[in-house]
Amino acid sequence: MPLLLIKLYSYQIIRGLAYMHALGICHRDMKPQNILTDPETHELKICDFGSAKKLVKGQPNVSYISSRPYRAPELIFGATEYTSAIDLWSGGCVIAELVLQQPIFAGDSSLEQIVEIIKVLGTPNKSQIISMNPEYTEYKFPIIKPESWDKVFKGRGMPKEFMDLIDKMLMFSPEKRTKPLYLLGHPFFDELRDKNTKLENGKNLPDLFNFNKTELKIDAKFTDGSRDTDNVYRGSADKLTLADGKSVTGSNNISESK
Repeated sequence: MPLLLIKLYSYQIIRGLAYMHALGICHRDMKPQNILTDPETHELKICDFGSAKKLVKGQPNVSYISSRPYRAPELIFGATEYTSAIDLWSGGCVIAELVLQQPIFAGDSSLEQIVEIIKVLGTPNKSQIISMNPEYTEYKFPIIKPESWDKVFKGRGMPKEFMDLIDKMLMFSPEKRTKPLYLLGHPFFDELRDKNTKLENGKNLPDLFNFNKTELKIDAKFTDGSRDTDNVYRGSADKLTLADGKSVTGSNNISESK
């Protein structure tokens, strides 16, 4: 698959997650079969909301959810009070599959699945396991060092920005996975922000930057003008243009366009 299409599909997957999460909806079954693309315009849509749910803090949910190759580790560890971060994990797995052309983690059982994840991310430490499921008390895992993303995607010709994007999505600790709205400003997507970028057929890219207030409300920092950058990825978000005439600055503020 051409690199431009990998960027284009990855961006739209992440933007779709940002929109759902702004509405408080967790898809809970992100996988290639639930993604539709137009072969001519390369516009992407997420579909099949049969497992989707509006998550409420403190309200338990079933942990046996999501197709196994895309199931977040906290679900495998039996967490019932999880967050929409499980979609970020699944989305990261789908994006990795765009490059590998096969699932990045493919176990035949829940045990094998966590083993496949550990082979890449290394053995989770106690604090990481607690962050996934504080009720989980079995910490006996073989000590395995993490693989570098360069090795995982060896021979695929992917830039370092792609490795960084995947690293921000495929993390054991759910709260450390970068929120999708921030990921849209990642340097991996800079080419999409270049007004001269065209599809292979010479046509324009689908509309990618017509953000609305609903999409931005997932985080108050996008609407209250604050500059707390501790948990903000400082990418190239200054080039994003919103539907209401505002722009996201490099620190992910909202500023009026001149």
